[in-house]
Amino acid sequence: MMAEQKWEDFYCDEVLTGKTQVEKVLETEHSLAFYHTRPYYEVHIIVIPKKHILSFLAVTIEETDIMVDVLQVIRQVAAKLENEHGACTISTNIGSYQSNKHMHWHVHYGARIRDEQGRLLNDQQAK
Repeated sequence: MMAEQKWEDFYCDEVLTGKTQVEKVLETEHSLAFYHTRPYYEVHIIVIPKKHILSFLAVTIEETDIMVDVLQVIRQVAAKLENEHGACTISTNIGSYQSNKHMHWHVHYGARIRDEQGRLLNDQQAK
């Protein structure tokens, strides 16, 4: 028998338990939107389901109500950014692009402030 692989899950282990405090944008029964703890963009909000779901591809029919809620929260957060800044991007990662193995959505606006490894870009280091 193979041992079950343990994935790092910052959202379940830290955010949802309260070990890591976050600045909440919106919270519902099934979802949480908060400012990214290490933003990659000028404005960077994360939306997660409160239930552990591995990725968008792992959503089951039984989780339809959760997904509807998550999508409504994403919609509200995107509307907030569009209202405040005139635009935003919505994305989710799958497979090896997904560094945290808990389905999460990025809603962001503005210039990139970190590189792919999470290092602040040069013009941001002086700030």
